[in-house]
Amino acid sequence: MSPQMGTSYLGLSLSGPLIASASPLTGRIDSLLALEAAGASAVVLPSLFEEEVVDEETQLSDMMQAGEDFAEFSGGPLPDLDQPNLGAGRHRRLLKQAKDQLKIPVIASLNATRPGSWQRYASELADAGADALELNLYSVEANPARGAAEVEMAHLAAIEAVKIAVDIPLTVKLSPYYSALSTFASLAVDAGADGLVLFNRFYAPDLDLDDLRLFARAELSDPDDQRLALRWLGILRGQLPEVSLACTSGVHTGTEVVKAILVGANIACTTSAVLRRGPEAITEILGETERWLDEHGYASFDELRGAMSAASVPDPSTYERAQYQAVLKSGRHR
Repeated sequence: MSPQMGTSYLGLSLSGPLIASASPLTGRIDSLLALEAAGASAVVLPSLFEEEVVDEETQLSDMMQAGEDFAEFSGGPLPDLDQPNLGAGRHRRLLKQAKDQLKIPVIASLNATRPGSWQRYASELADAGADALELNLYSVEANPARGAAEVEMAHLAAIEAVKIAVDIPLTVKLSPYYSALSTFASLAVDAGADGLVLFNRFYAPDLDLDDLRLFARAELSDPDDQRLALRWLGILRGQLPEVSLACTSGVHTGTEVVKAILVGANIACTTSAVLRRGPEAITEILGETERWLDEHGYASFDELRGAMSAASVPDPSTYERAQYQAVLKSGRHR
């Protein structure tokens, strides 16, 4: 009998353990449908970044003002301005289209920058039909006058404000850079997070030595990038037993899905694999995962989940300093 691949995340019943997380492929209906057909159990739409939306809405406002100035000057009708697909409306439209055409859950993603904006945009996305909302806490804090406590309090305030504003499940995509991650994770749950996603990847600028300019370059992950997420998923599983946990770093094969579930994740998310290999990567990863479960005698993910978390292994110190010491002493390298 084949293993049961179904699982749950944020209270949502999912057909399998693999979600297609935000990428250019989740920004188009045709590729969203392809991801669903390939076996993705849910999709995360591209994040609504407040500064991008504000820039687009300002552009639209300027165009409309230009039309009004033209009408006042000429005494004639407004020119036929084809209003571009700009602002938060672009995200709402994609969300509504995805909900109309997909059978799997559709998760919206949000990264705002100001108090008030978090709940405004969250409410718009919830009203457009999102099954859940992922808060993307992406910020680069370069102000020397702004301390870590102030940054964390602002993040927690955003979580709490959004939780009050919407009545859909809420997950928070964390960075690995909090100095006391276990504490912040617990406080995020207290503030209203139903789930945590580990980890956000920050893309740093590179330098062009010919033109002496900075430029952006996205680097796709590889399986080794999962290891930091595995450590913290394993630690947090026992500390937050009722919280949904997602692994979203370096998931390229069934091996990484199994590892994520073993340390305590509810689901695994993949982006780089589908960008490299197309939606069919989802089918391949799920096939590898199912074969592993079958070969090792597991009937479902529930039997597997958390079996190697820090709360379950004989020596939980392996997740902490003992692991560092063991690596130094062993001399193993790749």
